Amino acid sequence: MAFITVNSNESIESALRRFKRKVISEEIIKDLKKHAHFIPPGQKAKLKSQNARKRNRRRFRQQRPMGAAAQRPGTGTGAAAR
Repeated sequence: MAFITVNSNESIESALRRFKRKVISEEIIKDLKKHAHFIPPGQKAKLKSQNARKRNRRRFRQQRPMGAAAQRPGTGTGAAAR
């Protein structure tokens, strides 16, 4: 649970901003959304593998050199396209 103490010379707006930052950093909202519905174990496994595929796709996309898209067959580049 996120607790903050409001200082005597602090405005309510700044205290609320600090509280919101603390809630976000502790991932309270994320955890609440995760536990809002019951997810069967089979569905959890599917979601886990989907997230892993998504993560790997992003990782490989970042590692791929910039010119790799132009080297794919069928893109119209190279001597065969002339």
